[in-house]
Amino acid sequence: MFLENTVNHKEQFGWIEVICGSMFSGKTEELIRRLKRAQFAKQKVEIFKPTIDTRYHDEMVVSHDANEIRSTPVPAAANIAILAQGCDVVGIDEAQFFDDEIVKICNDLANQGIRVIVAGLDMDFKGNPFGPMPALMATA
Repeated sequence: MFLENTVNHKEQFGWIEVICGSMFSGKTEELIRRLKRAQFAKQKVEIFKPTIDTRYHDEMVVSHDANEIRSTPVPAAANIAILAQGCDVVGIDEAQFFDDEIVKICNDLANQGIRVIVAGLDMDFKGNPFGPMPALMATA
């Protein structure tokens, strides 16, 4: 299917990208890689993670390979909508720990013309879908 904005060429379209997999599969590494490319391209980037994720650092998203990028810890998905205004790209790590509102927030940001990149575990330790990740994958 070929899609082209033939009405308003100045209108900006956003989208949602989901990076998912098991632990140690490189999700955060890929998230950091995409966000750093966006920063290199001089795009305004904001990165968020849940406040409960303090494994390696309180304010940095850190991969198992020790790559890192500055982030803003937030207690709930609703905070992302407020803090992401004026961004070109929004990154969200450990999305499985957010409430189900994260799906609506990501969709709203994409509808505002923002590229949203989300990383998280697709399944829990029992092999069941984890938190809002299935809905995010379906929406993306």
